[in-house]
Amino acid sequence: MARWTDSGTVSRDAVRPSLGDLKQQALRGRTGTVGRHRGGATVKTGELAAAHSDPRDIARAMLARYGWSEYEFGCLDSLWVGESNWNASATNPTSGAYGIPQSLPAEKMASAGPDWRTNPATQIAWGLEYIRLSYGTPCSANSFKAGNGWY
Repeated sequence: MARWTDSGTVSRDAVRPSLGDLKQQALRGRTGTVGRHRGGATVKTGELAAAHSDPRDIARAMLARYGWSEYEFGCLDSLWVGESNWNASATNPTSGAYGIPQSLPAEKMASAGPDWRTNPATQIAWGLEYIRLSYGTPCSANSFKAGNGWY
């Protein structure tokens, strides 16, 4: 079971599979690896490029690791369309919630990777783990939001 730190973030070593593993699997797709070039990711043939892929496809690739079905994706889609319309730079002007999952405070997503401000895969990995730890499934999170106006 993952443990929350005093700052409200999930300890990376307590999370299985790790958020980095999920993000890398989504970036790779089914084949290939992510190489490094001048500090950035070099995308090889057969890989998903997070910056140029539909974030929904990235999320679908990550859902299977949690044992969540396409039905759960429907709930996740409804939840995150309402939160950010899957926009990685969406910012709530009132609360400051940020990104696809609308993390509040936004900096909590840094636990998933240093590129949390710009990389949909990092935001999605963080958001899915938050949902798992807080609600169990995307459908439970979506139901909670429907009754409370937030999740």
